Amino acid sequence: MKKFGLTLLIVVFLFSLPQKSLGQALDLSFSPTLQKLVAELMQQDEQASKMLIEIGGIISPSGQEHERAEAVRKHMERIGLEQVRVDGAPNVMGVIPGQTDEILVFISTLDDLAGVAEHQKSSNAPPYRESDKVIGPGTNTSSITVSMLLAAEALKKSGIKPYYTLLFAGVAQEETGLQGMKSLFEKYSNSAVAFVDILGDGRSISYGALGIHWYKVIVNGPPGHSLGGGTPNTNQGIGRAIDRILSVSISEEMKEQRTIMNVGKIESGNVFNHKPEEGWFSLDIRSLDSETIIYLEKEVDSILQKVGQETGTSLRKEPFQITPGGQIPGFSEGELVTLTKSISTMMGLEPSMSNSGSSNMNVALGAGKPAIGLGGERGGRRGFEDEWADIGAMLRAAVQVMLIGALYGS
Repeated sequence: MKKFGLTLLIVVFLFSLPQKSLGQALDLSFSPTLQKLVAELMQQDEQASKMLIEIGGIISPSGQEHERAEAVRKHMERIGLEQVRVDGAPNVMGVIPGQTDEILVFISTLDDLAGVAEHQKSSNAPPYRESDKVIGPGTNTSSITVSMLLAAEALKKSGIKPYYTLLFAGVAQEETGLQGMKSLFEKYSNSAVAFVDILGDGRSISYGALGIHWYKVIVNGPPGHSLGGGTPNTNQGIGRAIDRILSVSISEEMKEQRTIMNVGKIESGNVFNHKPEEGWFSLDIRSLDSETIIYLEKEVDSILQKVGQETGTSLRKEPFQITPGGQIPGFSEGELVTLTKSISTMMGLEPSMSNSGSSNMNVALGAGKPAIGLGGERGGRRGFEDEWADIGAMLRAAVQVMLIGALYGS
């Protein structure tokens, strides 16, 4: 058994435990075929590392994913997926037809942080394999796309006809407002039964979404030389507003909903001896409860108005990135969550469960559509020049996706 694999452990768990111990969603009539697929997938370290070196090595900051999308498209066509295409987002998609036209959507993220692209340009070298890792900027996030492709290829070769039609999608612009996911959801919200956001090897599973609203609060005041002195002063407006916003009381009930407000960034002025005409600060409001976010936004609006009147400055908040949240009653006990948890447990991962995910899945959950985030390990040092991906985690994630696709709804 290769050191990357949990092949023997997975097979023993999958085919020795009674069906009821894995939950009613698992149908072990597929066991002989699944046993073969699991064993083969866990031996795909060479293919996984080669695909990641290729795909992860493509420079793909958010909004510039076209070349990476084309590379993924070619792999989907090689695998034999149907209806393979790249849209304008650019999202890349391919299909395995099921017994029904209803669709189960698997999602991976195509784009990287802007800093990753800079590291790729400065290194001027592709990622490389070292032992059980693929090392290099661009590898961490792209590892989940490779996992998705490996799972799709295994299912296609197996001849299994899943109950639901499976759509595999690499989505763009995750880092800039989930734009690719929003486009994908608009197309498939009516026909999709659920969305699975692939984020890691299954050590954590999210079934609810945290609402996150980011704003730039822009402050303006009259400019002038220091000799002019005094107020109005843009920075006085900034300072007073920040102090009052961070002093807003967060009740114990709000805290239980994971409610916070935070100011993380402040910018104004260029030189020591001038009053700035404009400055801004960031505002991060988040909660599991959408009504709480609305309440806090109104509190902030009131503060900005009062501070403006007191200091002779103008303050306004502009949306920077709005990530919807959502909770679906009873979803955590439903088939998709139960099945996914059973698979992770079967693999010996003992998954942590969370109702406060924050990823592409939020778009679906915010609209009341079932979605999970398959989280966990995938590597380390994301965003640094020595970023890396764990090959074993890639293979475990592929097994998770393959089994969910094969078993959900069956």
